[in-house]
Amino acid sequence: MVTTSGAAPSSALQDVVACCSPATGQVLGPEQADYLANMLKAIAEPTRLRLLSLVAAHEGGEACVCDLTDPVRLSQPTVSHHLKILVDAGLLEREQRGRWAYYRLIPGALDDLGQLLTTTVSAG
Repeated sequence: MVTTSGAAPSSALQDVVACCSPATGQVLGPEQADYLANMLKAIAEPTRLRLLSLVAAHEGGEACVCDLTDPVRLSQPTVSHHLKILVDAGLLEREQRGRWAYYRLIPGALDDLGQLLTTTVSAG
């Protein structure tokens, strides 16, 4: 590279060019980043983490919303709101049985989250 004065580029410019290297590992695409961010936002709230744990710990890996209100000391509408966020994030599935809704972990959802994080971190 030649400057307008005809002199060689400065050392500082060479340092900037030398420090930049191409990514050689796996990089998240826009869809993966959106998916991962949505999932992380959903579990970044302590009550939702507890709800995931409570659902997983229940017999058969499913729990009625009525079983989840007392342990987190929140009203049914508030618990239902948190559970909806977890459903929308792809972590729980919901089944209506009469008056009550039952929730269970989506098989492999947390494994998928861990895999995405592990692949991204180890590639960096």
